[in-house]
Amino acid sequence: MLQVLREARDTLVPDMSGPHGPLPPVMLILTVVTGLVDAFSYLLLGHVFVANMTGNVVFMGFAFAGAATFSTLASAVALLSFGAGALAGGIAVHRARAHRGLQLQHALLVETAFVTAAMIVTLISGGPYTGGVRYALIMLLGVGLGVQNAAVRALAVPDLTTTVVTRTLTGAVADSRLAAGPGSRAGRRLLSAGALLVGAFLGALVLLNGHPSLPLILAVILLAVVTTATTPLTRSDAPWTRPAGA
Repeated sequence: MLQVLREARDTLVPDMSGPHGPLPPVMLILTVVTGLVDAFSYLLLGHVFVANMTGNVVFMGFAFAGAATFSTLASAVALLSFGAGALAGGIAVHRARAHRGLQLQHALLVETAFVTAAMIVTLISGGPYTGGVRYALIMLLGVGLGVQNAAVRALAVPDLTTTVVTRTLTGAVADSRLAAGPGSRAGRRLLSAGALLVGAFLGALVLLNGHPSLPLILAVILLAVVTTATTPLTRSDAPWTRPAGA
């Protein structure tokens, strides 16, 4: 238990001279953002995710089989939008491939712009979000989260993917001493799952209490705070700023 707590502490308050510097807590905040926007999209945009593409593939299978409330078109739009965002994010991070701080900043600026645009659409249109408004929101959020995932992939902070926790939780158990593994890193991995849970809980909570725009407002606030706080990192020459694996 003490080891788990130490791992959690080192993730929340990392060694700035370590291989990933300040990136772990940033990844946790982005994981909360993922939970917020996926709560919004799933609960208000008709059973579709804008960050969890595995879920959309499954939903498309349900829709093909004729299951009610699932839309092949909505899932396809989410997948295509996410792919476009991943392409944009890839371009952004590869142009700054020599500095992880710049990679992070470029991705955050683009993601914040798209999530902010989606937030504005919700405030102007009002609910329920149907027809063209629904698909506009899926596209804007899908692109934004695609950018985020491209950046996270490039930054390559272990166990902090900001989206997928299946592999993270599998590692926490399969790598444990109980399984004769090298060590579960359960502190960091459980924090990752917990951050997604917190984001989803907060998003659902405010939606169920009649505040449809609030999950996106919270997401934009978090993105703006992280973008502002990490801007000075673009001038750092600490070891963590070098590309992953360099």
